[in-house]
Amino acid sequence: MNKLFSCIIIDDEPAAIRLLEKYCSKVSFLEVKNTFTNPLEGLKYLESEPVDLVFLDIQMPEITGIQLSKIINKKTKIIFTTAYPQFALDSYEVAALDYLLKPVDFERFYKSVSKLRVTNDTEIGINRKNAEEFFFFKTDGKNKYAKVFLEDIIYIESLKNYIAIHLQDQQIITYNTLKHFKETLPSSDFIQIHKSYIISIKHIDKINNDTIWILSKELPIGNTYRKSFFETIDNHQF
Repeated sequence: MNKLFSCIIIDDEPAAIRLLEKYCSKVSFLEVKNTFTNPLEGLKYLESEPVDLVFLDIQMPEITGIQLSKIINKKTKIIFTTAYPQFALDSYEVAALDYLLKPVDFERFYKSVSKLRVTNDTEIGINRKNAEEFFFFKTDGKNKYAKVFLEDIIYIESLKNYIAIHLQDQQIITYNTLKHFKETLPSSDFIQIHKSYIISIKHIDKINNDTIWILSKELPIGNTYRKSFFETIDNHQF
């Protein structure tokens, strides 16, 4: 018999709650226990009635979904739902199960909740190897965002106050810091090799003592990062 996952919905928009309730009713392994438009009431409920999953809006009065997620029991999985793609990196930092961008369609919703089965009985967190894991990065112009899949990132380059995200066939420029990416990206997949570069380990072609080649691009290995880099590479040997 399939496990039934209990869940609640916390969103200050009643229409958004109704849509998620409708979607949940179509999924055989989900059971909605309660819904809340007030995030603090939702938090109070969770203190006495723990559930497997919380659908959590981010922009809400009194307390944001990001702040609330840091208070909720770590065993409770979280799927963020929001109309604002700029919060994707923040959701990644708090180990959300997924991040749904409103308006949410059912196909995307079903793929998201299906991750409950993958992570059941394992440590809570994003399925790092899931090919659908992605971020939205703000680019040029007001309210313009680029969608980038984690597995497509080749390397990341610091350009003073900006970051260049290098993909196989393009690069995306966004206002951010290399430090933020180092703290956010999974260390099992990405490593800093220089004050200006973080690379995807799986895309490395070859290495010598001072240089790595990644998709025919030569990048320097900084003295500060050399020891930790080669220790990491040693752990990836077969």
